[in-house]
Amino acid sequence: MIRYRGKKKVIDKVKELDAFSKVPEEYVDSTPVGGTFSVITFFIIMWLVYSEVTYFLDSNLVFKFVPDTDMDEKLRINIDITIAMPCSNIGADILDSTSQSVFGFGELQEEDTWWELTQEQQDAFDAVKYINSYLREEYHSIWQLLWKKGHGSVRATIPPRKTKPNRRPDACRLHGVLILNKVAGNFHITLGKSLPLPRGHIHLNMLFDDVPQNFSHRIHRLSFGSPANGIIYPLEGDEKIATEENILYQYFIEVVPTDIDTAFESIKTFQYAVKELERPISHHKGSHGVPGLFFKYDMAALKIKVYQERENLLQFMLRLFSIIGGIYVIISFINTIVLAIRTKLLNPTEPDRYKKSDNARSTPVAGNPLLTPADLNVPLDLLRQ
Repeated sequence: MIRYRGKKKVIDKVKELDAFSKVPEEYVDSTPVGGTFSVITFFIIMWLVYSEVTYFLDSNLVFKFVPDTDMDEKLRINIDITIAMPCSNIGADILDSTSQSVFGFGELQEEDTWWELTQEQQDAFDAVKYINSYLREEYHSIWQLLWKKGHGSVRATIPPRKTKPNRRPDACRLHGVLILNKVAGNFHITLGKSLPLPRGHIHLNMLFDDVPQNFSHRIHRLSFGSPANGIIYPLEGDEKIATEENILYQYFIEVVPTDIDTAFESIKTFQYAVKELERPISHHKGSHGVPGLFFKYDMAALKIKVYQERENLLQFMLRLFSIIGGIYVIISFINTIVLAIRTKLLNPTEPDRYKKSDNARSTPVAGNPLLTPADLNVPLDLLRQ
């Protein structure tokens, strides 16, 4: 019993320190105005909590530039190009700054085809061409959507032909994957097959001097590294139609190593920027060169690291509680003002009513002798005695 009383005293002392005083229920007055504000407060708090949680889960993307020190890494190039010339008339190879030819990197597959597409194939290529063109032009407006939702370039997948023309193939499709050194290089497609030499190679184009050189081309795929969400490959879905013979197409490509670590994937890949140049080759007019397609690529000295950064959980909880408490206090203040105005407008004669009640209390009620006040006045004659 002594121990129990001691506990009761401690509990009573603790109760005296209660800073959150409670109002007895008999003194709580529920009003329609208070109920309305309570419902409004509930929906506002729920909406703000949902917005804050969504903002917390929608992390920020951070792009950080760091020096690229991984020089032993290999560079993978994915190629799928159609040239408006037969495969027997053209040759493709790569020569990098280490003077290694295509035979040191791999071999591209050659496939005879027709330059003119069927209606189904043309519709598919035009759709991919339009989408990739839109992504390139509007990239600065939709880049967050591409990275956070896992979108990227659309592959130009052409459906196979259902019917073949009754003529010889007049185009060549070059496709495959090459593993390159991570150094500057030159991938080119030109007239004549290539012949490797100890310090390079040559193209046997002198055998095709009388052959029309039409280097119109479609780029179905041209990318470096593994495909990744959020990265746009500028040349995919591109098409060039030569208006005359002996056209030189040059693409100057800046390849940027990119390390991606997001909710969708964690991968090391590459992205690139490109500049284009085309001109006709005419030695009589002083425009020298070799007709064909030349993709000159170079490696950037900086690497891009892409990762997601979320807010601290403690900061998120503090901001969430402050929003809930602030909304509750503001709505309570507004509720008090509205109730005061409402009471003032609905009961303007409240003091007069209380005055009338006091007067009525002193007025005798006729017909009831019990309720008649007694006359307590003392006669003056009695006082004089």
